[in-house]
Amino acid sequence: MSLRWGILATGGIAHAFASDLRTAGRDVRAVGSRSAASARRFADEFGIPRAHGSYEELVADPEVDIVYVATPHPLHAANAALALEAGKHVLVEKAFTVSQEEALRLQSLAAERGLLVMEAMWTRYLPHMRRIREIVRSGAIGEVRTVWADHTQSLPTDPAHRINALELGGGALLDLAIYPVSFAWDVLGPAETVRAVARMGSTGADTEVATLMTHASGALSSTVSSSRGAGPDTAHIVGTTGRIDIDRVWYAPTTFTVTATDGAVVERGGGDVPGRGMQFQALAAEREVASGRLDPEELPIAESVAIMGALDEVRRQIGLAYPGE
Repeated sequence: MSLRWGILATGGIAHAFASDLRTAGRDVRAVGSRSAASARRFADEFGIPRAHGSYEELVADPEVDIVYVATPHPLHAANAALALEAGKHVLVEKAFTVSQEEALRLQSLAAERGLLVMEAMWTRYLPHMRRIREIVRSGAIGEVRTVWADHTQSLPTDPAHRINALELGGGALLDLAIYPVSFAWDVLGPAETVRAVARMGSTGADTEVATLMTHASGALSSTVSSSRGAGPDTAHIVGTTGRIDIDRVWYAPTTFTVTATDGAVVERGGGDVPGRGMQFQALAAEREVASGRLDPEELPIAESVAIMGALDEVRRQIGLAYPGE
């Protein structure tokens, strides 16, 4: 089933998503922006037939079945609710919301309306991640004992830039740490305890944040994220009989190696995919709607809500609050 997509907002991530939708041959029917001129430029760039000068017009468009929300973090909840209330399925850019409270409201609203609401954690849907989950579940590396990953980039230091602006949900946590934290939950299940430390920048946003989590099996996960320095951006899963090393950049299409404890290489996998790889989450969303399940196995909505709860706890521990809280 090919859904008719509407794209809400016209920033950089919306451009990447629209490009990958086109690569996958999906039906991109409309775009909406707070500016009619911006919507028209975006529509012309991607050959989208309908351009709307407001988000309200976009979600009211009868030719749109599902809306991709690509606004800054603090606007996700309101924009997603706008689409759900208009009867549209919704794919919400990660981090899903700013808080667990907001996430719970979206979960409840989607359930009431019988609609899909899904976090756009695109990494979960990439082919190499699917294969890695299969390997872990097969027991090929034994009992998983530890998981660790970094997401470290050298991003702009301008205080007005989105990554540094508290009013836009800026900081390493929601932009960067969401990837390795979600990865740890993907491999090990929910965190039972969370410990966090951080370094804060001049705007009050976190520039570095690290987590140490325990999981139900007793396994440990650790993550480190930074907006001030580019690290290896690799991830590792270590079991009692082997390990999986995911190469740079681990959360994007890349390669991985499975190595036995004795050093023998068991499998090499992964590689390039068409475009950036954001189309796989869109295909998953379409499958969910077609099946009527409305809750993807790769990332159930309850897990997105629970992860937001873990990030709430991280923020409590590091003393990070956003305006209005």
